[in-house]
Amino acid sequence: MSRVCALTGKKAMVGNNVSHAMNKTKRKFSVNLVKKRFYLPEEDRWITLRVAASTIKTINKNGIAAVLKQAKANGFIK
Repeated sequence: MSRVCALTGKKAMVGNNVSHAMNKTKRKFSVNLVKKRFYLPEEDRWITLRVAASTIKTINKNGIAAVLKQAKANGFIK
């Protein structure tokens, strides 16, 4: 299972570890994914999604229905 947010498509970023001597080595910034259940009152059911912590904040702000609608528009959900 890849580490990608189910609603926003966020993936790992690549950057550098920088030492005190300014030596640079490649590293990966992983996404903070959480397995979370959401209740859909329109469909009267629960769904389980792997979403980023920042996506959970967006869902709390805008609502799950609005975020699902936007994810469908962006092509992350079929």
